[in-house]
Amino acid sequence: MIDEQSIVKVAMADLNVAGPNGILRTTGLGSCVGLTLYDPVAKIGGLAHVMLPSSSIAREGQLNLAKYADTALPVLLNKMKDMGAVQARMVAKMAGGAQMFSFAGAGDTMRIGPRNVESCKEGLQQMGIALIAEDTGENYGRTVELDCFTGKFTVRSVQKGIKEL
Repeated sequence: MIDEQSIVKVAMADLNVAGPNGILRTTGLGSCVGLTLYDPVAKIGGLAHVMLPSSSIAREGQLNLAKYADTALPVLLNKMKDMGAVQARMVAKMAGGAQMFSFAGAGDTMRIGPRNVESCKEGLQQMGIALIAEDTGENYGRTVELDCFTGKFTVRSVQKGIKEL
């Protein structure tokens, strides 16, 4: 008998983990980044839908750790370790970080997508986790899926179709 794979949806400013029979999915990635971690031996994956680069700009009372690149990555890592994943075996893939709109003379504050990508890369580097594939930047939205059994990372977009990373 074949086990059914279950879709685990990750909302905006959210994160989740799944074992071998899970498929992690998030939609609506514009300037947001879909950051995945994967342990190919344990077949455990994690996905964060990162909205903003740094929690230092947080204005909300109760901090949503999944919303920011600098806080989502450690939480995702710990949730995966709790399931049996090993950090030394983990690899990362990510997509999103688009510059959805152009603003003349707006400076760095409106570069949310590129800043999200940079912040995710910095966090991965600090944790010693290799980024082995990415589909970031440009100016279009994406939907991503991580198949936790195979490690296959699928990026879908209206403009570019389907890519496997």
